[in-house]
Amino acid sequence: MRVIFNEEMRQVADDMDRIAGAVSQAIKTSGKALLEPNLDAAQEVIDGDQAIDQLEGSIIDQCVRLLAKQNPVATDLRVIVSTLRLAATFERMGDLSRHIAEAVRRAYPDPPLPPEAHDLFGRMQDFLNQMSDRLVAMLSDRDTKVAEQIIIDDDQLDQLHQQTFDLALSDEWTGSKQQMIDLVLLARFMERIGDHGVSAARRVVYIVSGFDPTKDPKDLEDID
Repeated sequence: MRVIFNEEMRQVADDMDRIAGAVSQAIKTSGKALLEPNLDAAQEVIDGDQAIDQLEGSIIDQCVRLLAKQNPVATDLRVIVSTLRLAATFERMGDLSRHIAEAVRRAYPDPPLPPEAHDLFGRMQDFLNQMSDRLVAMLSDRDTKVAEQIIIDDDQLDQLHQQTFDLALSDEWTGSKQQMIDLVLLARFMERIGDHGVSAARRVVYIVSGFDPTKDPKDLEDID
């Protein structure tokens, strides 16, 4: 019975790796669509969101079957329940990437952002690109050190997010009213992707250690 359980958990883990990779690609491609802007890249993200949704559905179905058939307890129960929440977190990150792509498509051929916002959003996207790579590595290896770094670094994205408001209210702003709306929405989508990345990192720490970390580095020192 244990052999069957382990095999089914490996299948779930493989699907989690796939959804993490798909979401990482969606984050990067939506950023490319935003910063160029690139209509083909935007459409690729929009079209690809269905595959992410299907992976989430598959993971949920497998986890529910495991709960019903195997009656797991202790660590096994913690892993399955946490995996359910991880799948939902990654699916939401995919949705947010799709929202960014849809904003690009809606504004095309005009850019959704004025020129003075390009550098700031470029830095936000660089942060998300790095975070998405870390998420894939973290999930594949159950690496709590990578998870810790994702949690700690989130303050950087929060600071960049705040700067988008400062820019919109500054004398440097040359964009239209629609671009101001898009700036606020796009910045929020990107900031929320980062928040969901932190949620995923916390969940992996919990899977590995049973410890529920916060953004305070002092609370993470005892994690192996």
